[in-house]
Amino acid sequence: MVSTYRVAVLGARGVGKSAIVRQFLYNEFSDVCVPTTTRRLYLPAVVMNGHVHDLQILDFPPISAFPVNTLQEWADACCRGLRSVHAYILVYDICCFDSFEYVKTIRQQILETRVIGTSETPIIIVGNKRDLQRGRVIPRWNVSHLVRKTWKCGYVECSAKYNWHILLLFSELLKSVGCARCKHLRSQGSHFVHLLVTDPGSFAMPGHLTVSATGTGQRDAGGPRTTIKRSEG
Repeated sequence: MVSTYRVAVLGARGVGKSAIVRQFLYNEFSDVCVPTTTRRLYLPAVVMNGHVHDLQILDFPPISAFPVNTLQEWADACCRGLRSVHAYILVYDICCFDSFEYVKTIRQQILETRVIGTSETPIIIVGNKRDLQRGRVIPRWNVSHLVRKTWKCGYVECSAKYNWHILLLFSELLKSVGCARCKHLRSQGSHFVHLLVTDPGSFAMPGHLTVSATGTGQRDAGGPRTTIKRSEG
């Protein structure tokens, strides 16, 4: 049976949340920052260790506040579906303190206003732009300790530009939403992820992405051949 998970991606302007999504789906990155102004829906099917999972990735533009009820959620086209997802990915720029404060505020609002019965909805905090490490404004240990120990959320740092830890992020996502078959990925000798992307908002890209535990992958069946490096530093 195919399981379906709805995921919301949120963050302040310029943090690279859309770049993370597009790097994961299409293995591409652009240095040109195009602000997200409308909600975008991506519909990849992920095959992990032989089991299929449908993802509905909702890339939201920056919101001023998390909708407090369903009426407010559906009154604003940019917020539709935000309260009923299975998981949240909150992205900040490790070189921008204000973007972390934005994530902190949105996380608190999610906890205070989310739909009744979804108290266990996972939240993953993502520090993007790790390639700009020298410009970091908050020490990594401080953020990691706060997020994991105090907030009880997942924490991943990545670089959308260099495709670093992007696959790790979405592996952690699947494990966090209760994908029992994905919980022991790190302990297994090898595993494979196949990705079939369909994006009704722009275009469909046939083919799949195969990733092995050795950290290399390539696109097949119509996609460009590439190598994906996956370090665990």
